[in-house]
Amino acid sequence: MKFNLDGLDVFFPYPTIYPEQYDYMRQLKNTLDAKGGCLLEMPTGTGKTVSLLSLITSYQYAHPETGKLVYCTRTVPEMSKCMEELKRVMDHRKQLLGDDAPSILGVCLSSRRNMCIHPEVVANSDREQVDAMCRKKTAPWVRQQADTDPSDSNIEEFGLCSFYEKYSAQGSDLPLHEGIFNVDDMQALGREKGWCPYFVTRHVLSFANVIVYNYQYMLDPKVSNMVSNEISRDSIIVFDEAHNIDNVCIEALSVNFNSRSLDRALRNTETLGGMVRDLERSDKARLTAEYERLVRGLSETLDVDDALSNPIHLPEEILNEAIPGTIRQAGHFVQMLGSVTKYLMERMKVSQVEKETPSIFLQKISQTLTLETKPFQFFYSRLSSLMRTLKIIDLEEFIPISQVSDFLTLVSTPKYKDGFMLILEPYDPRTPEFRDPILQFACLDASLAIKPVLDRFQSVIITSGTLSPIDLYPKLLNFKPIVAESLCMSIIRPCICPMIVTRGSDQTPITSAYSARNDKSVIINYGSLLVELARNVPDGIVCFFTSYEYLENVVSEWFKLQTLDKILQHKLLFIETKDIVETTLALDNFRRACDSGRGAIFLSVARGKVSEGIDFDRHYGRCVVLFGIPFQYTKSHILLARLEYLRTKFQIKEEDFLSFDALRQSAQCVGRVIRSKADYGIMIFADQRYNHANKISKLPQWITQFLTGGNKNLSTEEAVTVCKEFLRDLAQPPPPGVQYSKMLTEADLQQQMIE
Repeated sequence: MKFNLDGLDVFFPYPTIYPEQYDYMRQLKNTLDAKGGCLLEMPTGTGKTVSLLSLITSYQYAHPETGKLVYCTRTVPEMSKCMEELKRVMDHRKQLLGDDAPSILGVCLSSRRNMCIHPEVVANSDREQVDAMCRKKTAPWVRQQADTDPSDSNIEEFGLCSFYEKYSAQGSDLPLHEGIFNVDDMQALGREKGWCPYFVTRHVLSFANVIVYNYQYMLDPKVSNMVSNEISRDSIIVFDEAHNIDNVCIEALSVNFNSRSLDRALRNTETLGGMVRDLERSDKARLTAEYERLVRGLSETLDVDDALSNPIHLPEEILNEAIPGTIRQAGHFVQMLGSVTKYLMERMKVSQVEKETPSIFLQKISQTLTLETKPFQFFYSRLSSLMRTLKIIDLEEFIPISQVSDFLTLVSTPKYKDGFMLILEPYDPRTPEFRDPILQFACLDASLAIKPVLDRFQSVIITSGTLSPIDLYPKLLNFKPIVAESLCMSIIRPCICPMIVTRGSDQTPITSAYSARNDKSVIINYGSLLVELARNVPDGIVCFFTSYEYLENVVSEWFKLQTLDKILQHKLLFIETKDIVETTLALDNFRRACDSGRGAIFLSVARGKVSEGIDFDRHYGRCVVLFGIPFQYTKSHILLARLEYLRTKFQIKEEDFLSFDALRQSAQCVGRVIRSKADYGIMIFADQRYNHANKISKLPQWITQFLTGGNKNLSTEEAVTVCKEFLRDLAQPPPPGVQYSKMLTEADLQQQMIE
């Protein structure tokens, strides 16, 4: 269908549209017209992705001066889903416009590991090994030594990559100007043409109309300086599934060490020192040339294709500033790097937790080592330059010293004096029996990573199905959105049944609160609830626990109480572990059990792999159970430091942030089981604390609108009764002529516009 939205012709690839999709697109258009940022929460399973792509691509068509669409998401499956919807939107537009439809190029960029097609390289499953082997075959000095061209048969003899060589031979004349390509499409194209999919995608980013990639390519300066540096300022940036965007921002600017990594970093400096001395004897002119480049400034030194880009967004005055004389000489720089690494090793020998601001840390290191700390902010770029000069290929071996340089650059950058904390711990609080000192340079302010994005691009859209309570994000990200809206679900036949279970079958209150976590009656009642659900709910059930430790403890007790035997009488049981391979295998077998009609239960962890991006739609998830509220580990010194910072800087109370964070994780978990309005599922919040008004109010509106008074404060038996009634009603097909939801046709939209 094609309809007019406040003067904009929107090409939507379906004959009908949900009211919330129409409202969502209206809010998006308001944001694009105002050229600002927005926060939009739209119910899961209501077509958020296709609505977003339809509106923005239509806006680009109507306003050719608008830049590209950059769509950031988290996982490769989510990227593929986005590209599928984009193909559908573009095919529909071409069908309506015919030959007048403009050409469009959409590409999906992922890591080398996901995109490489070289048989020898992809044989490695580890990302760092894939990156290292790729560089060994594509490094400029390796190719110069081979001195060959793509047609020569001795490419493999020199250890080069034929796919990269053929891509490189095309130069800027690469014939790729139209089409929608996901990761699989780029790999297929690479095999057909003999091109490297990864570098082809990197090449076309500058002129593609739509780019889909991971958050890190936009938020992490070490990556964005390489990949996103040339994206025009008039582009539209979208962060989808952005409920955890503040955590992503913080991780991008945080650095952690333990004693082992610093030991390796010190060995790295010794290795670099030896390589510098060897180069002085064999090719001193190369070091001299590097010295001259450093005198001219960082802009002469930085390489956008370098694997070690800078961990911060450097201002123009620093880019044009000469590298300080104390670190221009390669030997002097390596010696200073070694001295600082030894100092950090000594600082880690603490018997109790120590916290310092960046200013105090710099003052102490300056007094101890009697050196100026200003050169520290150039360390990461200086190390990058040195490794290129030394023609080092195995960059993964030098990750520890790169992290040290990363830390020194961050800690000494003036704009990062506020919003960071250096935390030294003698051991991990979760495993106090193992004494392994930890040095953590923790970013406490999420706005520091996203500020360059908000300042640079004309429109930034932050959207998800679980942004509630939405009023906290402007404070956490320190910006004023043009639009901040949470949309409800328009539906005739309720497809979800949320309920709060507060009591077990013996009327004992159930909760995962720390004080009651080891209470056997709570564990027994949780087990009884799951047994009853396994007996009465068909197909798949997904359960989320607050942590891996709590999951292990409960399952261990259930085994002793023979609760697991009772569950297995009705359904198979699978468990998420910290091992990704094991979890992936368990998920596959869980789906097979549901497909066969046997039914299965999957025990997983909030904040784990399964809770983020894994869908349990249709018969894979007829019921989801949250055993407790997934609060963060409140004894974490990093969390405590962040809570203090949020209180003093943004006036956010500790309890408000903790509840906000826990409830958004809860909403994300339960949202896994409903992926469309034709789907249906039960959402059980099994903890008496959910029954409080301040907790319910923090859940998304599209959940609370179905949370009736009769579904609160339930016992196990009452919950099972509600489940039976809901499943009996929803399992029946709707009467003839009755839809799952209110639908708007093109004629309805035209009538709305007239009115």
